[in-house]
Amino acid sequence: MDGYIFISYNRKKFSVLDTLTSGQCFRWTERDGRLCGTAFGRYVEMEQKDDGLTIYGADKADYQAVWRQYLDLDRDYDGIRRTVTEIEPRLADSAEYASGVHILAQEPWEALCSFVISQNNNIPRIRGIISRLCLHYGETAINGEFARDEADGHAFPTPQALAGVSEETFRQFGCGYRASYLTEVSRRVANGEIDFEYIKKAPIDEARKILRSLKGVGPKVAECVLLYGFGRLECFPVDVWIRRALETEFSSGTALIGSEYAGVAQQYIFEYIRRYPDQFVKKE
Repeated sequence: MDGYIFISYNRKKFSVLDTLTSGQCFRWTERDGRLCGTAFGRYVEMEQKDDGLTIYGADKADYQAVWRQYLDLDRDYDGIRRTVTEIEPRLADSAEYASGVHILAQEPWEALCSFVISQNNNIPRIRGIISRLCLHYGETAINGEFARDEADGHAFPTPQALAGVSEETFRQFGCGYRASYLTEVSRRVANGEIDFEYIKKAPIDEARKILRSLKGVGPKVAECVLLYGFGRLECFPVDVWIRRALETEFSSGTALIGSEYAGVAQQYIFEYIRRYPDQFVKKE
């Protein structure tokens, strides 16, 4: 690929590997020490060393327009960690362990589709379904000809592209019972019934209500979409890992739920419990 940009950034403050493999998104793969993937219709490869982060396939304009926001590099995560551990001292170990994780600023449409597909599913299958949809219905990405995987050479399909896909075709791509969810979600977004710009600004309970009006979008999916697709950091998705934490280490609840940075705290807990599951055992 032609062109690259280097960003001096302490690995302790931000880990591109931990962030892009933290379950927030499904289109990045580590290959030969680089994170390869596509977002916002652009294929890039990211490589992090001790002195900073290099994004291959990007220039200064791309960094300012896309990657700086996507990786959330301007937010004061040191300050956030201090705040959340003051509110919830039991979070100290989790926050320290996952200190390099940022909350990605993804395209809302991609986040919505991805988390509809993700429910009751495993990572390899989710990635496979999304790859097949991108390959068949996504436009060629910028730098797509350099992609190491054919599907990575394609942008995420637009709602208009997926609105014409039948439920049976979605099933053939491996979506299973989620096929009916995708047909409705795609059509309602494509016809303008779901206004993403309004959801970004709406009171949080109203934003939740709008998303949950979509077939197949329950509380957990709505929280994920709001957190990872709309930057609503007050959202706190509860999956099997977080539920386990709330039943063990945080069995008396946590004051962070509903707070300003609940979503960041959730990500810290999620990363830590996956690494140290034996520390989260329910006492008889």
